[in-house]
Amino acid sequence: MATSERKPILLDFEKPLVELEERIKQIRDLAEENDVDVSDQIQQLEARATQLRQEIFSSLTAAQRLQVARHPRRPSTLDYIQALTDEWIELHGDRATGSDDRALVGGIARLEGRPVVILGHQKGRDTKDNVIRNFGMASPGGYRKAMRLMNHANRFSMPILTFIDTPGANPGSEGERLGQGEAIAYNLREMFRLDVPILCTVIGEGGSGGSLGDWRRRSIADV
Repeated sequence: MATSERKPILLDFEKPLVELEERIKQIRDLAEENDVDVSDQIQQLEARATQLRQEIFSSLTAAQRLQVARHPRRPSTLDYIQALTDEWIELHGDRATGSDDRALVGGIARLEGRPVVILGHQKGRDTKDNVIRNFGMASPGGYRKAMRLMNHANRFSMPILTFIDTPGANPGSEGERLGQGEAIAYNLREMFRLDVPILCTVIGEGGSGGSLGDWRRRSIADV
């Protein structure tokens, strides 16, 4: 991993908290070097850091909340899949246009021994990766791929997990030409006939109709 990728990206409102955490680390390091007991001071500063974190994140403006939702270091769909599952096989293609939309990933996984189907929007970590992933904006082929995998899950009685993180569907003319609105509407209609449970989790942003193609009213969670 490159040094630039490891470097933390700080939002303006996070700076007071980060400065306090750095101060705590410096005091702890100096105390260890000089064999000095500063546990009481550290405890007070850590309590202050906890309070400051609560104050900051409980009073964010709408614009600041959007910054948090779009933070490039937020875990992505593939990060959650790697952390949660025992096995993962990604499946590709919509079986219609012969394309594979990399902004929407999906496949079969094993979660605590049980087979499940997982779908989710996938953004990039840098500009190059974002271009490849189209900034997490799915095309009609992506939603058709999602529906193909959901039908597969329904056929074999596998629960469906979806991770939503998109500013919206692909806004280009190509998406309209290939039936963007129809693909999203078709998914919404077909998802209501599925017999398997669907768990939808917003892991970043869920903008406009772009998030609806793999969203259902049953079992919605926010993280």
